Order: sequence, then C-alpha cells, then structure tokens
Amino acid sequence: QVQLAESGGGLVQAGGSLRLSCAASGRTFSRYAMGWFRQAPGKEREFVAAIDRSARNTDYADSVKGRFTISINNAKNTVYLQMNSLKPEDTAIYYCAASSRYSGPIITSILYGYWGQGTQVTVSS
Repeated sequence: QVQLAESGGGLVQAGGSLRLSCAASGRTFSRYAMGWFRQAPGKEREFVAAIDRSARNTDYADSVKGRFTISINNAKNTVYLQMNSLKPEDTAIYYCAASSRYSGPIITSILYGYWGQGTQVTVSS
C-alpha cells in the first residue's frame, strides 16, 4: 500500500512555471511506476507524464512534450512534475498515480492502483 499526496499547484500566468510534488508514504518509490494525469472541468482525465520503476524511462503526452518534465527523488519518496511555458489549456486538477503491478512507463489510467487527491493548477491568459 502507498498513500500519495500532491502539492505545488496554484495560479500562474501564461508562460510561467510550476513544480508539482507528489509525496508517498508506505512502500518506497523504487517498487512503483509513477504517473501524472489531469482533469479539466467538463473533460475526462487525461495522461500527462509517466516514469517507469527504474526511473530511466519516461513518456509524455504530445501536448506537454518539451514543456513538462517528470522526475523522481527516491530518497525523498517524491515524484515531481516540472511545468514550464504554461498555457491556459493546462488548467486542470493534476493527480499523481502509482502502480506496483507494472513496470511502466504507463500511460493508461486504469493500470494505476493508487491515486492522490489532486492539486489545482490554474493558468491565466
């Protein structure tokens, strides 16, 4: 079992940056593939970024490639999402997720067994 808690969301102007954190309690990250998803009002939850158990391989949605970076600090049991060049269309609740079953990177939400509560990101134009 692992519990996930996101932080770092907020209000930022277009072109700005935010770094989201997802702290895990319970078993260590090295046993989990991790991912970030987001859900905008009236839309389905969508994949943003993922990293595999080894932390060597990542995957990104086309809409965030070159702007967002996922990383892990295993010593702190924390996964990060660095978001640069933010756009108003990045506005959403951002969720981190963990999977102990698959090595990853995992882009499909149903393959994750653990989810955080989410953190709001709002990008103003």
